[in-house]
Amino acid sequence: MTVYEAVVLAGGAARRLGGADKPAVRVGGRPLLDRVLGACPDAGRTVVVGPRRPTVRPVTWAREEPPGGGPLAALAAGLRHVRADRVLVLSADLPFLGPETVRALLAGLDDGGGVGGVDGAVGAGGVVGAHGVGGADGVEGVVLTDAGGREQPLVGAYLVEPLLRELGLLVAEHGTLSGLPLRLLTAELALARLHHPTASFDCDTWEDIGAARARIRDDRSVLEEWIAAVKAELGIELDVDTAGLLDLARDAAHGVARPAAPLTTFLVGYAAAQRGGGPEAVAEAARKAVALAARWAEEACTSDEPS
Repeated sequence: MTVYEAVVLAGGAARRLGGADKPAVRVGGRPLLDRVLGACPDAGRTVVVGPRRPTVRPVTWAREEPPGGGPLAALAAGLRHVRADRVLVLSADLPFLGPETVRALLAGLDDGGGVGGVDGAVGAGGVVGAHGVGGADGVEGVVLTDAGGREQPLVGAYLVEPLLRELGLLVAEHGTLSGLPLRLLTAELALARLHHPTASFDCDTWEDIGAARARIRDDRSVLEEWIAAVKAELGIELDVDTAGLLDLARDAAHGVARPAAPLTTFLVGYAAAQRGGGPEAVAEAARKAVALAARWAEEACTSDEPS
């Protein structure tokens, strides 16, 4: 397994969201930041650059100087805490990024850009060379591209040394990183690209938030999303035999999705057992699941504007 650390950029003014606290906006009942943290659970260290807030797992906190100084200042602040040779750099607004895509990015970096695509990637080429690199061993980073083929440098895996090198050169040239565009950094790096429109989808507007919330309620993915949300809320790691449980609970309840109630009940019981069992443990786990279900249902009524 590749040893890596992660830097998640969770600051910014979110002007296109009317100044809302974007990392805290929920999609599928979970804050966007927690969804991103769930994509890199095996990172040796995860640094979140932005204001402190509750998170689904422990992280190291950092702040750019000055606060709101832009992505390059935030990246530099995060890299000060990184000790690994490889770093995953992510924005905090990626609702559909998953561990499989993170593994593909890291594999592409280790293989010099020569790895194949991941499930759901568009095109047979997988990772392809960029900036004249051609997938050679000189690759310094692998980034996702969106539906339009545009590079998304805040969904990428990088070698740390080239990032530090180019950030240092930018400081020497401009005197500061504050306010500088990210492209000044990426234009100087040897990058390969992985085309994955779904994983690279980010939420810049309330329309994007509404589209993400609608997508996870699609009949093909709603159960997977719901079970992931319940497990994250209850703090459990468990491979759920969904088919077997549904066989035992054919009379499904109404709610998030028809089969959600029996599955949620099972997860509540499991969480309570891990905490020693007893009525108090069951009540606490049930309270969390009920609150999550309420948030889930509320989003269905308010998908385009903040509540």
